[in-house]
Amino acid sequence: MPANDWKAIIGLEIHAELLTASKMFSACPVVTSVDADPNTAVDPLSLGMPGTLPVVNARAIEFGLMVGLALHCEIPPFNQFARKSYFYPDLPKGYQISQYDRPLAINGYLDIEVTPENGEAYTKRVRVRRAHLEEDTGKLVHADGGTYVDYNRAGVPLLEIVTEPDINSAEEAEAFARELRAILQYLGVNDGDMSKGVLRIEPNISVMHKTDTGYRTRTEVKNQNSIRHMYRATKAEIERQIKLYESGGSVDAATLGWDEVKQKLTIQRHKESAAEYRYFPEPDLPIVEISREEVQTVSARLPELPAAKKARFVALGLTDYDAQVLTMDKAVADYFEGVLAGGANAKTAANWITTALFSLMNKHSIEREDIGSIKVTPAAMAALVKLVESGAINKGTATTVLETVWAEGGDPAAIVQAKGLAQVSDTSAIVTTIEQVLASQSAMVTRYLGGEEKVFGALMGAVMKAMGGKANPQVVTEVLKVELGKRK
Repeated sequence: MPANDWKAIIGLEIHAELLTASKMFSACPVVTSVDADPNTAVDPLSLGMPGTLPVVNARAIEFGLMVGLALHCEIPPFNQFARKSYFYPDLPKGYQISQYDRPLAINGYLDIEVTPENGEAYTKRVRVRRAHLEEDTGKLVHADGGTYVDYNRAGVPLLEIVTEPDINSAEEAEAFARELRAILQYLGVNDGDMSKGVLRIEPNISVMHKTDTGYRTRTEVKNQNSIRHMYRATKAEIERQIKLYESGGSVDAATLGWDEVKQKLTIQRHKESAAEYRYFPEPDLPIVEISREEVQTVSARLPELPAAKKARFVALGLTDYDAQVLTMDKAVADYFEGVLAGGANAKTAANWITTALFSLMNKHSIEREDIGSIKVTPAAMAALVKLVESGAINKGTATTVLETVWAEGGDPAAIVQAKGLAQVSDTSAIVTTIEQVLASQSAMVTRYLGGEEKVFGALMGAVMKAMGGKANPQVVTEVLKVELGKRK
């Protein structure tokens, strides 16, 4: 059967640690698990000691409400915590306090923009089934031939967001994950640093043949801490399932792992059903009532979200693509806003940020979310853009100045003045140089006059080189055409 007879059916589970000062059910401080020494931010509750009583973190509830409202969810008036029972070394008390049949938010959606590898971009709505609060587990560390447990992460507030199985490709899964990550960053409830495990994505994947009338068996790829890794794992699992069915085999319900180095999926264990978790209401916590006034108050405090910011950037003259790139990471959007505040033209600024500046960041392995740490401040970028816009320097010189600011910092205008890089627009000086170049390049002049118009670019380059790259390209082009015309 051809591959286009099959369609992927994907639902995502996203686990986002919330940026609260204390843990979900105790006053124990939250620390970054990859930076802090192991087991230094623990208390009796996170260690599962007997006789402890949980207390709900009100700030975590507020953060969860913010996410639910940003995802257009309904906020039920009552939500309740439950015990999810399972035994694992990183869960010392043998159960996790989570939410089950009364979650914090339900029935939402997120509109995503998808750019397939082959084909035109399109917009799609993905429904959000629920968002619920729970406590995170500890962390297993495999080292020195053994396995150790770090309980710093145990009890950290965790928001789990579950989509409906509306996603039909790895590209759509990637687009949803990126948009949701941006929303969490804009809300200030999660920093989006997946390398530290504060945001983890688990795709649930099955495939459906065009003749099917119902869903087939699904698998789950666990704990993806990179969107690109999740994308590759999803593509691989879709392909694996289709090959199994086409060869007459079947897919078993299982939890899978993804080895990014080997680009390989591995079966970790067979999936549990909800019944195996033996959910029941948490007896030590009351039902949480969310008043309609509180919902309205939280809704009124929501900041401008990525979709709204993108629309505003497009209204400033940016293309949809540029606006999407600039709003994907909050740090980049904030940087761009800073450049605009410096008086730079929006379109020109966007071009310089998404090309020359991003190129330097890639070259030096600087992640876009760390754009605030570079020496090219928004004020410096704005000054550079204005120098180009005013004609004080050309694009080639601006690139040189940008590289200098990248390495040393400083004011672009001062660098231009100190190094004598101001653009030459004086026609007489340009004419003199052009005459010298044409005299030294007589063979190319003859070829151009003989009809080889492509030689014009080489002559143009020779003139710019002779003038140290500082000449105004537009003036050079106009004068060069005139001088060549005189020789016909």
